[in-house]
Amino acid sequence: MNVHGGSDAGPTPAHDFSSNASPLGPPPELLRAVLAADRSRYPDPAYTALREHLGADLAVAAERVLPCSGGAEAIRRLSLAALLSGIREVWVPQPGFGDYAAAAQALGLNLQRYRSVAELCSGLGPARALVWVCEPCNPSGSSLSAADWQDLSLALERSAAVLAIDLAYDSLRLDSHSALPAALQQRAWRLHCPNKVLGLTGVRAACLLAPQASGALLLHAQALAPSWVLSSEGCELLRAWRSRESAEYLRQVQETLRGWRDTQRLLLADLGWQQQGSCSNFWLARPPAAVQVSDLLPALRRRGIKLRDASSFGLLGWLRLSTQNKASQAALKQALEELQR
Repeated sequence: MNVHGGSDAGPTPAHDFSSNASPLGPPPELLRAVLAADRSRYPDPAYTALREHLGADLAVAAERVLPCSGGAEAIRRLSLAALLSGIREVWVPQPGFGDYAAAAQALGLNLQRYRSVAELCSGLGPARALVWVCEPCNPSGSSLSAADWQDLSLALERSAAVLAIDLAYDSLRLDSHSALPAALQQRAWRLHCPNKVLGLTGVRAACLLAPQASGALLLHAQALAPSWVLSSEGCELLRAWRSRESAEYLRQVQETLRGWRDTQRLLLADLGWQQQGSCSNFWLARPPAAVQVSDLLPALRRRGIKLRDASSFGLLGWLRLSTQNKASQAALKQALEELQR
């Protein structure tokens, strides 16, 4: 089973720094729509109105919009569709979200990991391959530069690779904008998982946007969808996700998170923690050398505080922390001061 932040079999933590979801909750109007969803009957199994709505909003033909029950299901489905379309190789970022690799390995696909765009570009050959890019990347919160995207675009033109861009955290970007070129965006599969920025990760809803001329890959991805892949609540979340009210609310969320993030980074710096840069609401951090992560995490959990161990990403000794409110930061500061003494 893949390791994730957020909920687990233990008690709900009072201060959860392990999940990347927004701690500020959903827009009120969107929440009302989700709570008012009609649970008495099945949604339209073709999701006709929803796909037309999303297609018009995202400037994509409705038949290229694939509703999914969360990002993990979308990753599994696209990976299987790639296999059925003749693709035998998958490239995934390292470090990166574990489901890319897990989906490839479950299907017996040839898994390749890349630590930089330069490594990816040099490794791509003439064989067809599925390439995953997470923008911004989980767990680091890093983002590709304009030069990275340019190099990747040139490499894709020389190969038969299929690009899939996971945009799950794009709306939680707190610094600058993505340098992803519009032309490359239109040639790629794009995965949107808005339940994270909306603070409703328990509502499993996402959508895959297929590029033009997707051919057999799109047909397989459509055919592999489970019946009623989205619940009524998921339909309402996606329908209200990009409304004017939601957009304004999310701008306020970004502004608030930006201030909280800056104070949280100062807090950790004052305690001697090493921290990597990030454009997002989460980042990688490492406690002082005298502090053992294996001792720190359970001690924090007993105090109602949860952090994400990054060792499953191949980052031994590192932790991933998300931005939380001032009360949670105060609790973390007090606990760390006690434990680091």
